[in-house]
Amino acid sequence: MKPNTKNLKSWIPTIFCFVTLIAVFGDKNHAFAQTAELDTLFSELQDPENGEWKKSEQKIWVEWGKSGSPAMDHLLRRGKQAMQEGELKVAVGHFSTVIDHSPEFAEAWNMRATAFYLMNEFGLSMADIQRTLQLNPRHFGAMAGLGSILDQLDRKKDALAVYKRALEVHPHQDSLKKNIERLEDEVKGTSL
Repeated sequence: MKPNTKNLKSWIPTIFCFVTLIAVFGDKNHAFAQTAELDTLFSELQDPENGEWKKSEQKIWVEWGKSGSPAMDHLLRRGKQAMQEGELKVAVGHFSTVIDHSPEFAEAWNMRATAFYLMNEFGLSMADIQRTLQLNPRHFGAMAGLGSILDQLDRKKDALAVYKRALEVHPHQDSLKKNIERLEDEVKGTSL
């Protein structure tokens, strides 16, 4: 008996989504992308009394943007510039080169995921988000991106769970709070 490949193909996105969700909710204290400086910055970011949390957030992004190689950092900047100019394929090329040379650099994966997202290549974006979160489980930007994709794919409960996890990591994201409120209403449904 031949396997039904059409039915198998319909399960691939579900299996992939499950694996990605494990990356988001799995080991919250992963060893990669962890430094004492980042730990301090995340403590500051999560402090409800910290009126300067935006500075902490900016410093986190700066730290995440450091590959350890000036050449790779330059390529990452070129990719970001190309993305801002709407040259998404060029941006993907730059980010892919960084990934080829520095596969443990989470931000390269995240930036390529963003470019794929802007190209409506959700499967490719989710694959890169999965790798980003394996390398950097506190990457609230990647989590927000995953939540957005799941939301657009009408996987409301999964999107809600991911948005909530991202808000645990970075509690000052107003857009996530709005998305959570909206999805909680949608998941509950409306009474007649």
